[in-house]
Order: sequence, then structure tokens, then C-alpha cells
Amino acid sequence: MEKVVHYTKVENELVEIEGAREIYVRWLITDKDGAPNFAMRLFEIKPGGNSPYHEHPYEHEIFILDGDGKVIIDGREYTVSQGFAIYIPPNVKHTIINNGKNDLKFLCMIPLTTKRK
Repeated sequence: MEKVVHYTKVENELVEIEGAREIYVRWLITDKDGAPNFAMRLFEIKPGGNSPYHEHPYEHEIFILDGDGKVIIDGREYTVSQGFAIYIPPNVKHTIINNGKNDLKFLCMIPLTTKRK
């Protein structure tokens, strides 16, 4: 079954994982919606916030919608802003940091074979 929803109608949850600071996630599309392969999430990192520096056995595809920040992937640092696409391979340490003045917003897709975090 299809799903059409404005992102503001999806719950904005605080990410409560060790090392995460001022980061929120909206699970836009998941297996609960009938998606068989991927989950689409919208993250919002407040100024000064970050995702934890972590790794896991699945890939990420990320698209920056708004804001300024940096992403650190396996020790390499990249400056990112609106329009940047990012691929993070499986089992590689990474973090996303908002070093701008506004919220850093990005879409992140992951395989549904992972547990919801």
C-alpha cells in the first residue's frame, strides 16, 4: 500500500544513543508502511549537535537538504551543505556534525534488514 505524508506529520524522535547530541529522527518510510527493502529517515541536527562516531554492518545513503556541517568517515573529514550526497560503506566509523548556525537536515536511507535505531 502506498504512503503519502508530509514529513511534519511523522513523529520527531530524539536520538538517545551514547555519543549523540541534539539530533532528531523522523522515520518517514519503513517496513510498517509496506516497504520491503529500505527505510527512509529524516534527521535534524541542532547547531552544535552530532551523531555518535559509530559503525555498523550496513551502508548509508545520505542527502543533505539544508544547513552546514561536516561528516567524518574513517577519519577523513568533509565539509557538507545543501545538495551534497554521501555514501558511507558498511563497517566504517562515521559521524555527522552540525557546525553551522541553523539546523542541519538530511535524508538517510538504510536497508530494512537492520534493527530500528
